[in-house]
Amino acid sequence: MKRTHLPLNALRVFDAAARHLSFTRAADELAVTPAAVGQQIRALEDVLGVVLFRRTPKGLELTDEASAGLEALRTGFLHFEDAVRAMQAGQSSHVYTIAAPREFFATWLAPRLAAFRQTNAEVRYNLVSDEDADFTEANLDLAVRWAEGPGELEGVALGEASRVSVGTIESGGGCWIAWPGDPVPEGEGCEAPLLNVGDAGQALAAAAAGMGRARVPALLAQSWLDNGRIKALGEAEECRQSYWLVAPAPQWRQKKVKALVAFLAG
Repeated sequence: MKRTHLPLNALRVFDAAARHLSFTRAADELAVTPAAVGQQIRALEDVLGVVLFRRTPKGLELTDEASAGLEALRTGFLHFEDAVRAMQAGQSSHVYTIAAPREFFATWLAPRLAAFRQTNAEVRYNLVSDEDADFTEANLDLAVRWAEGPGELEGVALGEASRVSVGTIESGGGCWIAWPGDPVPEGEGCEAPLLNVGDAGQALAAAAAGMGRARVPALLAQSWLDNGRIKALGEAEECRQSYWLVAPAPQWRQKKVKALVAFLAG
């Protein structure tokens, strides 16, 4: 059914003027001029085809037509306010739904989410392992993606766009381990990768186990390098991709999302 276009701004002005029975006091409430209130009321009367106020020696007085619709109008505004609060509920919620690659969650994201929760004890997390999950279908607040940029989403890069070759002392000259982000690594030792794995985390684990050497995002490898589980085989090198924290604009503007983004990207 086609909905009638409602002059909502004029109806809000009418509600204020009806409560105060004064254009001046209505103007003070709405932070406009009395003349602007008068213009809105006249425009609304033209649209409705009725007179809403009479001027009497005692001041403004509602007409019967205005009184007939006033209660329903105010009930409608209460419903609007309920609808707005319902739509904003996600913004005030302390639950974050985040999609991230499994390996990135385990090595980088998890400890930082734990640290964020130490000063925000009410926070809860729902984690989705599919980094490419649809924001609407999965009801996501944020996603972490290995990409060249945020694309059509809002986003911020987590760390620099760089990768590093890693392995163990024993496997330093071994064969390459391939993964989708680096399917045909270049280097000496093998004409073809010794091992093909599903993601950078598996490549990192295989290299740490001595199965060869892998070229993985530097941000992903950093904690393993720091604790000696693996060693860098040369300096980190620039690349086109990095881990991006992304979300559509409506989610990105939410207060709770801004707080977590600032913490993770800080």
